[in-house]
Amino acid sequence: MSQLNGPYSAIARDSNEGLRVHFGNEPRDSEAADIEDNDLFESSTQLTDAMEVADSDTLYYGISLGNRRRMHKGRGFWVTVGLLVLVSVVGMFWLYYDGINWMQRSKKRNVILMISDGFGPASETMARNFFQQTNNLSIGYQSPLDEILVGSSRTRSSDSLVTDSAAGATAFSCRLKTYNGAISVTDDKTPCGTVLEAAKLQRGMATGLVATSRITHATPGAFSAHTLSRNMEDLIAEYQIGNYSLGPVVDLMFGGGRCHFMPNTQPESSCRMDDRDLWADAKAAGFRTLSSRKEFDSLDTSDAKLLPVLGIMAPSHMDYEIDRDPKEQPSLAEMADKALKILDTSTKKKNAGFFLMIEGSRIDMAAHTNDPAAHLRDIIAYWDAIAVVRKFVDEHPDTVMISVSDHETGGFSVAKQLTPAYPDYLWKPEVLKPVRHSIEYILAQLLGQPSGDSQETRYRFVRDTVFPDWMGVRDASHEEITSVAMETDSVRLRQLLSTAISDRAQIGWATHGHSAVDVNLYAYGKDAHVLRGNHENTDIGQFIIDSLGLDLDAVTNQIKGERVVQQSTPIKEAWLGRRDVDAAEHYPLIH
Repeated sequence: MSQLNGPYSAIARDSNEGLRVHFGNEPRDSEAADIEDNDLFESSTQLTDAMEVADSDTLYYGISLGNRRRMHKGRGFWVTVGLLVLVSVVGMFWLYYDGINWMQRSKKRNVILMISDGFGPASETMARNFFQQTNNLSIGYQSPLDEILVGSSRTRSSDSLVTDSAAGATAFSCRLKTYNGAISVTDDKTPCGTVLEAAKLQRGMATGLVATSRITHATPGAFSAHTLSRNMEDLIAEYQIGNYSLGPVVDLMFGGGRCHFMPNTQPESSCRMDDRDLWADAKAAGFRTLSSRKEFDSLDTSDAKLLPVLGIMAPSHMDYEIDRDPKEQPSLAEMADKALKILDTSTKKKNAGFFLMIEGSRIDMAAHTNDPAAHLRDIIAYWDAIAVVRKFVDEHPDTVMISVSDHETGGFSVAKQLTPAYPDYLWKPEVLKPVRHSIEYILAQLLGQPSGDSQETRYRFVRDTVFPDWMGVRDASHEEITSVAMETDSVRLRQLLSTAISDRAQIGWATHGHSAVDVNLYAYGKDAHVLRGNHENTDIGQFIIDSLGLDLDAVTNQIKGERVVQQSTPIKEAWLGRRDVDAAEHYPLIH
């Protein structure tokens, strides 16, 4: 008996059994082969029977079994095609009725630009140190700004390495460098379209301005007006209520500066140089006007038809945070919160969002006075506003917030050498904690003393009230008290008060004006990462343009013939850069 050993499916070619196929490695003999032959015969018989059945099927159905199977496959193909067509039709109907709205909603954007006027990197360090130490927080404490730091911004203007607020804000609003003092005009003194104007005209967005300065001041003015000089606040006010070719483009304004809207026929409330009554004109143009805390609180933020709103809650600048009476004036955070709610409500059922500029204006003014306590408190108030806006961004992912300064003010340093000897490495945050009023407030009280008061009366007032109660200084020397009590010049008096606090805290000032230092850049929300790194201030404007898809050149062409010169002679500030020279004593009739 021959045996065959072959691999799987191998053919034993040299066996006597010819080309029989073997599977596996089991040996095969002739008996096994006979069994296999029988099996093959039975399989052949079964195949023949199957073929006969198939022939019978063909006779019965008129089509062979194979063709019927192919037909079933073809029928499945056409069912699939039909389902795809049905899905496509349904999808087209959804796209037409709902999808377009969905896509438009997905393009909805809110941009919130926050400007901390005059706020430099050293000021953030000072405020953080103070807040951490006086509240017994951990060394690793981060402010609401620290957590969203992305870079820095360069601040120079077109005509100086040291910018002013007007040129700085114009870099944001018009995306271009211009000369110091210019309000959204170019170096050749022609108007340039702003991001606020373009957002309103090209995207149909709601727009707003919030500031603690006069709303006609340099920064809010640069988004809403076009003048050759920042001092032309009467003309800026006219722009803001829509008295130019574009009409009203600002839907909401919260801040100070009501005197620039009132006619000079009302000297107790006006600082205008003409008899225009812009308050009445604003009402005629449809603005809801308000001038008190009570009216502010009564605004219904759920009213989608509330806009436009003109809320001017102080005759000139709003009070410093350290002096603010919460019963009389809202805080920056409160104004920001109300503005966000109003703008959100007004755009909720629209495909366009809003553009809002919020300025912590008086951070800068305190630094001009070299007033560390007022500077500090307005920075912390700005942090509160940042927290409000960040919460809004968290709830509205189609929103981006940018926070940046137009420049640094004061050449501020968190250290000061008091003697020729090598200094100790320290500064004293605790000195600022008991300060209760700003230098501006104290100055007004000192200069407002009755002229008939004796030197002894003034001395006692300074010794017993000004230094211990208002400034928290309980170790004032006789020379310090006498100098303050006898001084009648406002500028020298400011300096005496500043030195008394700053030296004790060991913090320094290099100037009463601005400096050229780069300022911190913060961003939070949609596409905030784009602003990482060091940028020119004009890049902030470009980021807003790109975020909203704006064409500023088109707006510039529309307004190229607008008036940029105020007809009446504007009030000039004492010298460019100092922002609090127009405090209460400069407008004695306004109250």
